[in-house]
Amino acid sequence: MSETSDPIQPTAPSGAPREFLVSVELYVPTVASFGLRKWFLAVNPTIARRRNTPSHSKVRIRQSCHMTIHLSLEKSSWISVARTPACAGQWRPATCKLMDEDESCSLNIYVDETILYQTIYVHMLNHTDIRHADTSLFLRKNCMALASAGGQRWGSSVNTEPIYVQFEDSDTCHTWLVLLRSYSKPEIYGQPFVSRDGGLYRMWRQIELSILQGRNLGNHFKAQVDANGSSATLSEVDPREADPVDLDAFCEIHLNDSICARTTVKKGIGSPDWHENFSFPDLPPFETLEVTVWREKRLLKPMALGSVRIALTNFRRSEAVEGWFPVIQAGGVSNSIQVGEIRMKLTVDEEIILPHSSYSGLLTVLRDRNVLEWMSDFERSLHLRSTSYQLMCIAIAKNVLVEHITEYADREVDGTPSSHNTIFRGNTTFTKTMELAMAFYGKAFLESSIGSTIRRICSEKIAIEVDPVRSGKGAREAERGVDQLIHWSQEVWNQIYAVRGQCPHELRRLFEHVRKLVEKRYPMKDSQDAHNRELPWQSVSAFCFLRFIVPGILHPHLFGLYPGLPSARIQRSLTLIAKVIQSLANLNPNVQKEEFMRGIKDFLKQNLPAMIDYILVVSTPIQDPYSPHSGHPAHSHQRLDVVSSLHERGTTMPVLERESISLLPHVLDIPRHLACITSSVIRSARSADPKGKSSDGDNQHLSGLCAQCFDLEEQSLARVSQLAGVESRPIALKWDIPRITSTVSSAAPPSPVSPSKSVEPRRVSRPYTAPSLSDLSAADRRKAPSDISIPSSPIPHDLSSLRRGSVSDIPSSQKILLSPEERSPRAINRPRFLRPKSISADSLSLFASRAGAQSTRSPPEFQDEVSGKRKNVLQGILTKR
Repeated sequence: MSETSDPIQPTAPSGAPREFLVSVELYVPTVASFGLRKWFLAVNPTIARRRNTPSHSKVRIRQSCHMTIHLSLEKSSWISVARTPACAGQWRPATCKLMDEDESCSLNIYVDETILYQTIYVHMLNHTDIRHADTSLFLRKNCMALASAGGQRWGSSVNTEPIYVQFEDSDTCHTWLVLLRSYSKPEIYGQPFVSRDGGLYRMWRQIELSILQGRNLGNHFKAQVDANGSSATLSEVDPREADPVDLDAFCEIHLNDSICARTTVKKGIGSPDWHENFSFPDLPPFETLEVTVWREKRLLKPMALGSVRIALTNFRRSEAVEGWFPVIQAGGVSNSIQVGEIRMKLTVDEEIILPHSSYSGLLTVLRDRNVLEWMSDFERSLHLRSTSYQLMCIAIAKNVLVEHITEYADREVDGTPSSHNTIFRGNTTFTKTMELAMAFYGKAFLESSIGSTIRRICSEKIAIEVDPVRSGKGAREAERGVDQLIHWSQEVWNQIYAVRGQCPHELRRLFEHVRKLVEKRYPMKDSQDAHNRELPWQSVSAFCFLRFIVPGILHPHLFGLYPGLPSARIQRSLTLIAKVIQSLANLNPNVQKEEFMRGIKDFLKQNLPAMIDYILVVSTPIQDPYSPHSGHPAHSHQRLDVVSSLHERGTTMPVLERESISLLPHVLDIPRHLACITSSVIRSARSADPKGKSSDGDNQHLSGLCAQCFDLEEQSLARVSQLAGVESRPIALKWDIPRITSTVSSAAPPSPVSPSKSVEPRRVSRPYTAPSLSDLSAADRRKAPSDISIPSSPIPHDLSSLRRGSVSDIPSSQKILLSPEERSPRAINRPRFLRPKSISADSLSLFASRAGAQSTRSPPEFQDEVSGKRKNVLQGILTKR
């Protein structure tokens, strides 16, 4: 935890045990429910003795037991967190009690406030074991997943599934996420060898997945599998024109064989459209991603059609891969059947994060300018759009975002007469940043404004049509459609207006500045034109409605208001409602382009005064921004207690461990955001000029920032080399190299498919974050640090099997030294991050040796076209290859 603006309020004397309590909803699987019932009967023998009583007494006893421990007997849903219905369960009220006892920290979870359900030893967990649970798993927000092995938890029943708890609101969820992670172990490398900063660096990983659509699902084709079973593609001789299959399908997403999300059920004749996006941050070292396609039938258990298994090691970092992936029905290497394809887009990110002090130079450069100016330069010169969010998060952590936006807004409004009709209507840096800020600060506000009403419309399948041409019906049906549209528009507007006081303080400040700026630049006191007098109000609605609330009505799935893409008929209803609300926000009830929309004129005139009042409320900051009614999350007393505890404990933590604790209330990690900016800038700069560190020479600010990013890359290399030098020994490396022959249909880009794994003993993986030595040119190897030497190894006979980012096999006569944690099975002993088994730059030491060894010469096809191009072992994550 590097910075925070929260006040420090100690809640307990120094050295005294700390306790934190919170009420949650607990997901109890059915198997665990049965175990809890048995345990309850064991500790209550009086109830167990009454089993031989008459039947009417048994009913009363069962009811009493049910009321005591809240174990309902209602039918479990097939769509549960596990693959099998046996683990389906229900949500129960529970209480979490966190106890800090200096040397240890335990989380006790109580059912019915007195019955201990689970005890989790938080100090034994990794940071990545404590994560947000995706909303799609249970269709519930503010859920957290706690993954733990057998020795890290105790419970009344044997259960290896993660524990899922739901908090009352997002503020409580974020607070407890940071609190629990502060007692767990971050992924820090070099701890046993480097005392300064508590290590050398830490790691962060994220996967972004979009499941777009499917085709030919349910049709069976012979899959073409190579000799190693590494990939499957549709055979060219099999016909594509098959009879369409009418089915309802959904997908489940598994990372490292653990479910993490699922799509909604979509109907389609073999070609369902999902268009659902998933983001999985703070991941442990990952290996495989599996997307299983299920076919759902009414009153029957879902049937697995097939799956797409992707080896994440094959993906270059921070590079989006999109294409059609074959869905394979497992049946052995020779009997694999393809049952269709799904189109997906996948991006894998992995970053090395240095201590906060290493980024001091970069922060100094960033502070010299307005953050919106950096966003403009990044998009115009470096063609980087994703870094705008990272820059915004840094500005939010420094508490300067609102000031920078208001300063930049003064340049946007020039006051010319010709611009008042198009003010804030274009996609400029200012308007884009306002959209980011509204989405960041106003997520809970948007949910309270339209979330419940939009879900009612979607769940009740409200179909509204007011255009006679579209409906093909008479005028009477069109009139009914208008009445229905007015009714639901009024429902949406009533909810929006009712929560106007919950607008966050930051958005109020932004809207106020926009309104007053327009009033100053376009004086309207003496104007006789009502439209000109309304221009300041319309400027506020141009952001609050045109770019925030109305898009949420049109696309609720993109704002987390509804799971999945609504059907076409519901989308039409939402579109008509959005038009009505936007017309009301424009404050002009007389303008209706479509003839069939003129029936809502009375509705607009009736609600026009309320709209003006709404705009004035959301554009007027309140006197106490931290009051419970301000919409500001800082009013949480528990969060202040947690921040006080973190500050008190942070003084005794090593630097990297302290900085791994995110900042409340928005869970920000400044070093991580800076690391993402650094890697993006370096990839873009090298892509534009592969021969050196050049950038836009006319932009001195951008040149200075690029120089700082390259300096940070050198620091990262020095730290990785330092760790390799400390651990270097005569270690040989045997690298598992499967053959990759991924192909996709049509003209889509290549989509890798996971190969079948052959288990071989004593095999060690090198980091996926770093390139192989074959990726480095001869000049690059001469520039490598002298204390790092490369063990000689023969070049494989099949160069095509050498994956980019891999090294060739070494003679079997050389001894492979493995630590005990690396020899232990992954499923039994969860390794600590002090010496992880899988991907990280920590394992760079496995191919470094102090003994004088000869360098392996790169195959010709992997040599760089430009021999003078500067690369290093970090280019796997810092450059776009």
